[in-house]
Formats: sequence, structure tokens, C-alpha cells
Amino acid sequence: MSGDKTRPDVDDLAWFKSSYSAGDGGQCVEVAAGSGVVRVRDSKDEASALVSLTPGAWAEFVGFAARHTA
Repeated sequence: MSGDKTRPDVDDLAWFKSSYSAGDGGQCVEVAAGSGVVRVRDSKDEASALVSLTPGAWAEFVGFAARHTA
């Protein structure tokens, strides 16, 4: 995992927001996959830093989150 210092060409990526996002300005993240990397960003601040994860690390995170829901 790393925070990208230089911004990849994010305009060409298809960003997806969680289905749990109500669209009312809550705390949301967006995810885009491309070039063997999964990128995560704050949906309220698209110009902020991105987090880049390997697909395996993303799958582990999603599995962890699914097992630890409220």
C-alpha cells in the first residue's frame, strides 16, 4: 500500500462508490481498478491523495470489512 506522490491519469479510470453511500454528503470512498492496481480516494475531495493497493491487498481488506460489520 502506498500514497501516490504523482497522480496517475485518474480521468481514464472508472470510479465506483459504495452502494452504502446515500449521496447525502456522508463519509464515502471511491474505488477504481486499472493497470494491476486498485486505487481508493475520498469521494468528497477527488483531488486529494490516492491510496494504491495490489488487487490481493484490496481483496483482503474487503474480506476483513465483510467479516467485521456492525
